[in-house]
Amino acid sequence: MFLDDNTINQLKSLVTNIKLPIRFEASLDDSKRSQQMREMLNQVAQLSDLIEFTEVAHERTPSFAISRVNSDVSVRIAGLPMGEEFSSFVLAMVQVGGHPVRADEDVIEAIKAIDEPHEFVTYMSLTCQNCPTVVQSLNSISILNPLIKHTAVEGGAFQDEVNARGIKAVPAVFMDGEPFGQGRMGFQEILAKLDTGSHTKRAERLNASEPFDVLIVGGGPAGATAAVYAARKGLRVGVATENVGGQVLDTASIENLTVIDKIGGTALGSELEQSMRSYGVEIMTGLLAEKLHNKDDAGLFAIDFSGGVTLRGKSVIVTTGARFRTTGVPGESEYRNNGVSFCPHCDGPLFKGKPLAVIGGGNSAIEAAIDLAGIAEHVTVVELMPELKADDVLLKKLDSLSNTSVITSAALQSVEGDESGVTGITYKDADGELHEVPVNGIFVQIGLIPNAEWLDGTLELKRGAVVVDGRNATSMAGVFAAGDVTDIPYKQVVISLGAGANASLGAFDYLIRQ
Repeated sequence: MFLDDNTINQLKSLVTNIKLPIRFEASLDDSKRSQQMREMLNQVAQLSDLIEFTEVAHERTPSFAISRVNSDVSVRIAGLPMGEEFSSFVLAMVQVGGHPVRADEDVIEAIKAIDEPHEFVTYMSLTCQNCPTVVQSLNSISILNPLIKHTAVEGGAFQDEVNARGIKAVPAVFMDGEPFGQGRMGFQEILAKLDTGSHTKRAERLNASEPFDVLIVGGGPAGATAAVYAARKGLRVGVATENVGGQVLDTASIENLTVIDKIGGTALGSELEQSMRSYGVEIMTGLLAEKLHNKDDAGLFAIDFSGGVTLRGKSVIVTTGARFRTTGVPGESEYRNNGVSFCPHCDGPLFKGKPLAVIGGGNSAIEAAIDLAGIAEHVTVVELMPELKADDVLLKKLDSLSNTSVITSAALQSVEGDESGVTGITYKDADGELHEVPVNGIFVQIGLIPNAEWLDGTLELKRGAVVVDGRNATSMAGVFAAGDVTDIPYKQVVISLGAGANASLGAFDYLIRQ
């Protein structure tokens, strides 16, 4: 059996959400992937009388469509949807089967109002934490509006197609055969590119919102926890964020949360969203904070966001997290997503059998090198300092691998490439001598930068991070901050969770004293 008993038992509960008959229409051959797909689809089809299974030829093999019987509603998956994409398969199955798409009502209406047909193709990998967000959003859009079609293609199963399109990073989205977008995108970002008018309408609606008791900027672990704590106090809470989950969406596995043995980053992001929604928190995604204004005469703070949106609150909690630090050398930005990457789990499978470099010497860099060594021809670790700073257990594992090497006291000088992508890197050694390392992919793992530039001149910052006290209060009364955007010394999910709760309690204490 392809799916184990535990997975089957979970699916038995999930297929009860199917209300309308659906059909798996699979294009298969005698390959191993096809055999596995045939077995998986047969196993799932046997779980419900509302699921049929048939084989129909298609240009992409192996692939299968999930179609609503006697309708135009359909999504297609090319390749075997396991790993990070298994949840996308299950969600598509129940949504095609009539389970409602969860999104703001104005977003749903805007999607349904699109009157031009479009064909989307998303290239993804099964280890990419960003990909499910894009795949699930486009699947949902195509289910809401049958004029829009979507196919999710597993890059590892269709390597020739990936190479022909020159794809070096996932998720990569094409619309009607032309590049549409790269990286994580949700409903709002996709809809804004499809229908610019919807962006303006949404801004008008958000600008008319009543002030929140607590306005939280950022939807990662700190922001979500702060929202739940505030909502449990009976406060009106709004969370304005680019996405729900933040950095955890880029994490393959989180294994150091108390009472939780192990959880994937995307799964934790989903849990954070579900927790907030269960307490009636208003979640507004696709928003990038630009400016914080001090209290007005009515005692309200205002925050300006991208797209002409301004929201108001009686108190504010900043939880905008951090982002990957870049090297800043020539060629890095030019070849970003074309050989330069920051997510080994996402993009590593696209570089199978090729020489790669990892920049950095901490835990994240060495973990990336170990992970990439399983698929790469060779992995070279390049570290500026005289020695690696990663934990001994990771260094021993790295040393045990036959296709890895380490270069220390190496100052990266440039990223080299041509029209096909990255071809190598150059560095200077301790004596100032220039060297070149031929590689086809570079994974930068040199730490994080707090997302606090938009607060410069408004709040007290220290080395780019928001300064907070024991109550997570900032230098501006009524404004609190938590998580990786702050000057706390350690950046961990569990610390952000606790800091979010602390900041929320601080905001509540502030409000009751006003």
